[in-house]
Amino acid sequence: MTSSAIAVTGLRKAYGDKVVLDGIDLDVRAGTVFSLLGPNGAGKTTTVNVLTTLMKADGGTARVAGHDIATETKAVRAAIGVTGQFAAVDELLSGQENLQLMVDLHRMRSGEGRRIVTELLERFELAESAQKLVSTYSGGMRRKLDLAMTLVGSPRIIFLDEPTTGLDPRSRRTMWGIVRELVADGVTIFLTTQYLEEADQLADRIAVLDQGRLVAQGTPDDLKRQIPGTHVRLRFTTGPELDTAAGLFTDSTRDDEALTLRVPSDGGTTSLRALLDRLDTHSLSAEEFSVHTPDLDDVFLALTGHTTKVDAK
Repeated sequence: MTSSAIAVTGLRKAYGDKVVLDGIDLDVRAGTVFSLLGPNGAGKTTTVNVLTTLMKADGGTARVAGHDIATETKAVRAAIGVTGQFAAVDELLSGQENLQLMVDLHRMRSGEGRRIVTELLERFELAESAQKLVSTYSGGMRRKLDLAMTLVGSPRIIFLDEPTTGLDPRSRRTMWGIVRELVADGVTIFLTTQYLEEADQLADRIAVLDQGRLVAQGTPDDLKRQIPGTHVRLRFTTGPELDTAAGLFTDSTRDDEALTLRVPSDGGTTSLRALLDRLDTHSLSAEEFSVHTPDLDDVFLALTGHTTKVDAK
């Protein structure tokens, strides 16, 4: 596989007169987590369906694991795993039987298959429930089993389409831990989610999709820096120091009770160095110094005009 696990250029998809994907470009580096954000109806699931060969694009090109999704469908499918929005597990089978079914579909040797089933049950903390019917599993257990089934074929690229929707915070964080382990093993994760904290915690790069168009791409920190509101917070030990600093930075906001000053900044090293040099020139020293940036919720609202779900705490 090249350094690009997924490379997309000008991808288009429409249903009749409704354009769902309007010429999007993506580059997902191997061994990273790439998160696609967007409000309901933005085109996230359509993107996943096209890239996983479940749906044909109307235009553009895409290569997944180095294979063209239009002409090398079988090769693409052999290289990927897909976990959809809803757990694709058989409730009439036990957890172990669900995994064994995937082993059989991959036509693995019996000894190798048993080893893989045992390892996955242990890895996903499902060993004690392995013989129980999936109909008795909690939502979090079903999601873990679903992802475990995806891993049976050892895919190097995994598409996770809103994998933690409906999970409680504890189960969601368990899934985050599993995703981090997969990436540490060199797996590439393409993640769609409506939970902004999830993207912030996991993603190396984020793309924001709105009404079929990409409105921003970058690291979480890159996106936050694009939104106004970044500032430096300075806390001083005395009122006279605060007075002097407020005189130096006339666009700042002061809090006399807390002895703090908020100075607008882009958060970059050049502007921070200039701010500190200015303080030093006037023999001022802040007791505390911190940079505050907008969170992804601010970014999402500014870019799309929509609010989205946030992780419950």
